[in-house]
Amino acid sequence: MAKHHPELSLLFHALADTTRRSILARLAEGPARVTDLSEPTGLRLPTVMRHLSVLEEAGLIATSKDGRVRTCAIVPAALEPARTWLDEQRAVWESRLDRLEAFAIKAAKERAK
Repeated sequence: MAKHHPELSLLFHALADTTRRSILARLAEGPARVTDLSEPTGLRLPTVMRHLSVLEEAGLIATSKDGRVRTCAIVPAALEPARTWLDEQRAVWESRLDRLEAFAIKAAKERAK
């Protein structure tokens, strides 16, 4: 059975939503105020705040507050567990495909005899 990685579940849940991915894309350009992040979404501020809390819970963003202004910044290192998991999955599937290819070649040679 596959290992359970709670941090991966949080990451993939956070990345599963289009709005959250667009917020991350905007934050990749640099830190931004919450009001600036909410404008392009067309969503109400409480809804955007919920999206931001999901991103923050997953460790993908960090927020700071200066007076009444809350600013968000991306945390690129937070994607490392997902990258590691995807690399592991790629290695597993490449190995399986290599074995399948070897089997198919062997079967083709045996049929040709």
